[in-house]
Amino acid sequence: MAVTVKECLELQLLEVEMLLSMFPKRGELSLDADAVPSIQRYLRNAEEALPPQLEYRIALDVGEAKVKVELQVLLPHRYPQVAPQLFARSDALHRQQQLQLNTRLASHISSLDSGDLCVCEAVQWVKDNTLTFLENSKTSSEQASKEVRVKEMLHRMWIYSHHIYRQELRKKIFDCAKNLNLTGFCLTGKPGVICVEGLRENCEEFWRVIRYPNWKHISCKHVENTETEGSIDNLRLFHGFEDLQFQAHGDYGLRNDYHMDLGQFLEFLKQHQSGHIFQILFGVEGKHSDN
Repeated sequence: MAVTVKECLELQLLEVEMLLSMFPKRGELSLDADAVPSIQRYLRNAEEALPPQLEYRIALDVGEAKVKVELQVLLPHRYPQVAPQLFARSDALHRQQQLQLNTRLASHISSLDSGDLCVCEAVQWVKDNTLTFLENSKTSSEQASKEVRVKEMLHRMWIYSHHIYRQELRKKIFDCAKNLNLTGFCLTGKPGVICVEGLRENCEEFWRVIRYPNWKHISCKHVENTETEGSIDNLRLFHGFEDLQFQAHGDYGLRNDYHMDLGQFLEFLKQHQSGHIFQILFGVEGKHSDN
């Protein structure tokens, strides 16, 4: 007999309770405050719209050295009938070792019986197997130090949206940028603009996370890559991830009339050596706000 979405969500909550008992300390298991209550409300009244997909992070200490590994979990509404989206990351791993770790993790999870809860199994697998990739990472690092220094690449993405209003969406944008060590800004209102800069894989992970599962009216308008033999931090145009809120045209109380002053935005771009981006984003040449 087919398993309903409601039954799947009930199982997801049971698994979260189990994980909270396994990771009771502050910061070990992180999830939005409304994540579980929103599912509980849906279960009490299934006529409501589906709640957001359950998403959380588990901080793990691996091995005697207590190497920090974070397991990111995103559960489709029909999990455990369909596979969860899992991603393990660690600053101790080079990108190739991290890719190999996640490929092996996905393969292991796919080998398990369909319909079984498997996040706890994934946690144990990561704790049991990460050390192998850490050893490979150490060996690769020693070999790399004897070779020519590898060049670093700064990746910068310019993202355009019809609008950015919702507080929970803005929180997701800022939390994701912080977790991935990305600098840039988020321009709130209509239109909405996001810039992120950092390592390429981190920028691409940011783009994957914020647009999932289906953020309409959003596109990556432009990408810039700059290579350096030093630190990419020397190439950043932004020192942090800024919250831009310029003076708006129209009534603040009217959501659809919340148009940002693009003249002020142009000045901000010019101050950060990015005036040329204005035409790429909006299709018109930028002018000063007092022109």
